[in-house]
Amino acid sequence: MDEAPAVLDGGCSCRHVRYQLHGPPLFVHCCHCTWCQRESGSAFALNAMVESDRVQLLAGEVEVVDTPSASGKGQQIARCPHCKVAVWSNYAGAGAAVRFVRVGTLDEAGRLPPDIHIFTSTKQPWVLLPPGTPAVAEYYRASEHWPAASLERRARLQAQQQQ
Repeated sequence: MDEAPAVLDGGCSCRHVRYQLHGPPLFVHCCHCTWCQRESGSAFALNAMVESDRVQLLAGEVEVVDTPSASGKGQQIARCPHCKVAVWSNYAGAGAAVRFVRVGTLDEAGRLPPDIHIFTSTKQPWVLLPPGTPAVAEYYRASEHWPAASLERRARLQAQQQQ
């Protein structure tokens, strides 16, 4: 993963919701699962995993929508209450500690390319994956793919959650 800028700005289409990411994400997924395809209305979802305390809401408020997921544990999608654009999600596994920020809502979305393509077993057949970017048929182990700095940040989060 290339080093992301120290601060990235983002928001919804109508600009009611504006936020900033402080520091690089833990990891960026390009998810090709059928749930993400249905939810996004596209071929995949591109999510940057970021500690919640590094996502600063600058303007507006979000509407949190409980949504089912393939795991059966669901997710909470934060949407603009006006234009309904999804800006991030929280999944049951990480709870409130990690936000899955929709990369397409960043003002400079091209600054966060995917670190990995996941659930490629259900990707659309016309999607061609770039050579050199890791890709897995389903999910993966963070210990096998995440950079050391991200694994250290994740360990700190897990320790905080156990306190």
